[in-house]
Amino acid sequence: MSIESLKNFIDEVSKMSFEELTAGFSGWLWGFPLLILLIGGGLFFVFYSEFAPFKYFGHAINVLRGKYDDPDDPGQINHFEALSTALAATVGMGNISGVAVAIVTGGPGAIFWMWVSAFIGIATKFFTCSLAVMYRGKDSNGELQGGPMYVITEGLGKKWKPLATFFAVAGLIGALPIFQANQFTQIIRDVLLVPNGVAGNDRTNIITGLVITVLVSLVIFGGIKRIGKVASKLVPVMVVLYFVVVAYIVISNYQAIIPSFSLILNDAFTGDAVLGGALGAIIIAGARRAAFSNEAGIGTAPMAHGAAKTTEPIREGLVAMLGPFIDTIVVCTLTALAILITGAWQDTSSSGVTVTVNAFNTAIPGFGMYILMVCVSIFAITSLFSYSYYGTKCLSFIAGAKHKHYYNYFYVASIVFGAVASLTSIISLIDAAYALMSIPTMISAIILAPKVKKAAKKYFSELRMS
Repeated sequence: MSIESLKNFIDEVSKMSFEELTAGFSGWLWGFPLLILLIGGGLFFVFYSEFAPFKYFGHAINVLRGKYDDPDDPGQINHFEALSTALAATVGMGNISGVAVAIVTGGPGAIFWMWVSAFIGIATKFFTCSLAVMYRGKDSNGELQGGPMYVITEGLGKKWKPLATFFAVAGLIGALPIFQANQFTQIIRDVLLVPNGVAGNDRTNIITGLVITVLVSLVIFGGIKRIGKVASKLVPVMVVLYFVVVAYIVISNYQAIIPSFSLILNDAFTGDAVLGGALGAIIIAGARRAAFSNEAGIGTAPMAHGAAKTTEPIREGLVAMLGPFIDTIVVCTLTALAILITGAWQDTSSSGVTVTVNAFNTAIPGFGMYILMVCVSIFAITSLFSYSYYGTKCLSFIAGAKHKHYYNYFYVASIVFGAVASLTSIISLIDAAYALMSIPTMISAIILAPKVKKAAKKYFSELRMS
């Protein structure tokens, strides 16, 4: 590239808005190379494990129920609290507005590719979260920690630390609560403010953001133990409540269930519902939203599961693999059916959580948006609690444990930014961070996969004999 060409490139970039820059960067990252790493890597885990994770769903549920808990095991939270913390982050706005974004941008067929990504994600979570316990390290305070950065340094060696640091730096951005804050603010505006004659503007968005900031601060400054306890109480409630409401919408329109599934399957391979769409674009849209929804291969869940009280890595991997099933196969599918059955996805003037609000209003006139408001409140708040933990772990790895609490100040301040920024710029920023986080997470997991397979064979052999 000549100096003149470089100058022209810089001039063009300088004229672009923040939204255009983040969207362009995110789109460049989420190309086929990353898709091959996430989907191809996940398929490798499925076949390399000989489908072992899928064979032990019943055992995984028993572990989750506490059958194998030992309070004297190393770690900070039990299996259920670890999964609840991870689900508090993943079962959130990605399941409500993220699904809407997937359908609007990629057509109904994107849901099929979300299912594929989730199925593969079960194996990915099994490997990455087993490694999170297998290769735990100690922070500068001597406390046991887990996550991709520790998997890399403890499992691959200190010479790989730059890759671990790369993950932690990307994690500082990926863990920000800006998407949750943005969509929470949007539904408050759509459901409470505008219908009551209060115009939604930057002033009301800032006030909403400040209120959310206060609520989140009361929990996150208490650390992972408080987050785990709150999450373990709220997550089951939010999943059951949302399941009951959406199941009512789906059953009430039972005649549209089969046509909706047919639309998803047909569009998954044709892309007819996407303006100028192509199969590759639909697959990428589904994979991006699946990654945002269940975070398999991104590296956030291993940080939560790495804090579990256990000495058995495979056991924690089995618990972790339930996440994509609950999150994407169950919750995201219910949301997608509600949106497709009611036809809300065909309103091109709506975006994000507004599409889901319209679906609920159509199915349950007069009350739907308020029911969704309750669900969204729990979903968003629990996600806001859990993501802060991920960010503090990343900063602790980079700057030392004594400095990790500073991230929480940055974290709560970003909530107000999320409340006023555009949805496009926020999705692009988080998508870009997730893409960067997935690179070290998947590379380290693939290299260390033989360690997990060896441990799994031993664990399952002993399980069969017991």
